[in-house]
Amino acid sequence: MAGKTPKARRGFKSESATSVFNLVSLLTGSLYGELDERLDFRTALSRALKKPVPAHVNFWFCFGGVTFLIFLIQMVTGVALLLYYRPTVEQAFASVVHITNNVPFGWLVRGFHHWGANLIMITVMLHALRVFFHGSYKAPRDFNWVVGTLLMFALLLFGFSGYLLPWTELSYWATVVGAEIPSAVPYVGEYLTYFLKGGDQVGQLALTRFFAVHVVILPAGALVLLLLHFLMIRRLGISGPL
Repeated sequence: MAGKTPKARRGFKSESATSVFNLVSLLTGSLYGELDERLDFRTALSRALKKPVPAHVNFWFCFGGVTFLIFLIQMVTGVALLLYYRPTVEQAFASVVHITNNVPFGWLVRGFHHWGANLIMITVMLHALRVFFHGSYKAPRDFNWVVGTLLMFALLLFGFSGYLLPWTELSYWATVVGAEIPSAVPYVGEYLTYFLKGGDQVGQLALTRFFAVHVVILPAGALVLLLLHFLMIRRLGISGPL
């Protein structure tokens, strides 16, 4: 009938995804035209951004993406801090003070990293609650629930391992208390505590181990889990409404 605009396809919200795709395509076409001719960026972007999104998706479905965005910020700011941080008991605190007071925008980078570590725990918990109350943990998405749980556990380990690195009085004694928690595990608890401390007390070896876990082991493991998480979301799609 004349005068009426055609209705969008019911059940999907694809207009915003199309707009994002057009914007990214414009940027890639203007900035990376030469590479696009050889690597065909636009086809990959089309596959990634033009997947229809179910109409029932609302505000509560955003927390997974927000958590991933904060994780990326943590990675970038963490690498920036790594350029100046010195993981020794003699220089760790002094290097943090130097970053905060002397490095250009160091206070800002450290602030983003510090508050991001707190904020990401809130967003990942909200994401987990949304998944639970929507029943998205059920088959065939049960394995993805397990992967997501491992990612949340990895974030907790990120926070625990990173807390010691500034080597302040607060972080030191918090780690001393935290390292004693595994001692309650039967048979192997004392060995776990000894391994975390690197000896009878928290010192250089503990700082080195926490640093290695925080900047190498956990990021590598988290990236693998994130890849699995996204691949399964891509394969199975977003769960339907209750």
